Amino acid sequence: MLVGAWTCLDRFYDGVMVQMKPWVEIAEELRREIGRGVYGPGERLPSGTDLMSRFGVARQTVQNAMDQLRAEGLVSSVAGRGWFVAERKPIVRLARNRLSKAERTEGRGTFLSDAAAGKWQPAVTVEVRREQAREDVRSYLGLAADQDHEVVVRDRVMRADGEVVQLAVSYLPAEIAGGTRLEEADTGPGGAYARLEELGFELTHFTEVVSARSPRPREAELLRLPLGFPVLQVIRVAFAGDRAVEVNYMTMGGERYQLVYQIDAG
Repeated sequence: MLVGAWTCLDRFYDGVMVQMKPWVEIAEELRREIGRGVYGPGERLPSGTDLMSRFGVARQTVQNAMDQLRAEGLVSSVAGRGWFVAERKPIVRLARNRLSKAERTEGRGTFLSDAAAGKWQPAVTVEVRREQAREDVRSYLGLAADQDHEVVVRDRVMRADGEVVQLAVSYLPAEIAGGTRLEEADTGPGGAYARLEELGFELTHFTEVVSARSPRPREAELLRLPLGFPVLQVIRVAFAGDRAVEVNYMTMGGERYQLVYQIDAG
């Protein structure tokens, strides 16, 4: 596919027309190829001259594309040798361990549990607000469909070693979480689940629904994904007995995460 050096490309994504400059298109194509494994970790990428020929662009256009990929942590350069795919470890999400009471007792919420296991530095930006529960949230929480229900929303952007790797939005009934530490940005040691148990909601089990889909524009921007590159969505419901006390919508780049489930055979 040739891209004119001074041509912007129009693409439609999720019904929205997106105009892309040539260097953005080149970065997207290389990013996609790295994600598919065309170029593996530590492997050398085509030279600047080869990329200029392939895409029909000037050297600076190729340089702009590579600078973008380097800023995303996907590639690195070695003087005199060229560009190489960065060695990036996948983030392993071990479902059984991360949700255990033992982890909460150690003062770790689920994301901190992943960080401890993977030996990377976590950081979380949190926005807390209240809103009326939409239909799917009411359904997951077992709230009456013919009534209005206020929920506490915990909207998080989660980083591993400075890179955004997950977006998570939790909804808790306001009658449970309102006026408690669950309505603060920092829920304290053990995270939200530890606070729920302190309020008397002893967690008994969780359900998770895992699916893959195309990212929405905001997700693609925050996770630094090319348009159309898939994300994993995990919807988890936390139960105290028969009562659903939280539903959490998690979105993560499909190329970064490994979801590991241990299932008893008995």
